Amino acid sequence: MDSISGVGVVDKVIAVLRSLEANGPLSLIELQDATGMPRATAHRLASALEDHGLVQRDSNGRFALGWGLVGLGKAAASALPLVEMARPVLDTLRTTTGESVQLYVREGEGRRCVVSLESPHGLRWIVPEGSLLPLGAGSAGHVLEGERVDKRGWIQSIGEREAGVASVSAPVMNAQGVIVAAISVSGPIERLSRKPGERHGAAVVKAAKDLAKLL
Repeated sequence: MDSISGVGVVDKVIAVLRSLEANGPLSLIELQDATGMPRATAHRLASALEDHGLVQRDSNGRFALGWGLVGLGKAAASALPLVEMARPVLDTLRTTTGESVQLYVREGEGRRCVVSLESPHGLRWIVPEGSLLPLGAGSAGHVLEGERVDKRGWIQSIGEREAGVASVSAPVMNAQGVIVAAISVSGPIERLSRKPGERHGAAVVKAAKDLAKLL
């Protein structure tokens, strides 16, 4: 595998964790295939991570992400004021729209969902907090790529990343005019329609501006 950081063992450890994140629990052979590492290397690293509580074994003996990552995630979130500042803003947006809302930040060539509040509807679109999604599909991805937003301040997406799902997103900008995050409203097309921007775009833009004022 190619080195990203220049520190090979770190890159391999991260490859193990990312593979488990993307695929869920994996057997040793599956982990070997997912990481492209020799079987002995994959086993050694996964076992070492298990010793530290960052990887665990499920009931079938497969490697899975460990509970130790929960504490690290909470510590990271508390150190990032954007997340805590965003929650009440997103809660208001969810109340206003009645739909699921998310806050994404760019991470490399992907986008990380750092806040996700679910719609009260039984039929809803759920994005787990911590999910890493592609930039190239979905309204939030386009926002974080720097694509020009609609003149009204938003970008919409209809069935682009997931069939049957529509979304509308707006950029959150800091005082220097740099996009630091994207706020989204998402849900089933049958409720958001094929014009989610017209339905919820103004509310999403307002939420993005409200959050920007807090930065």
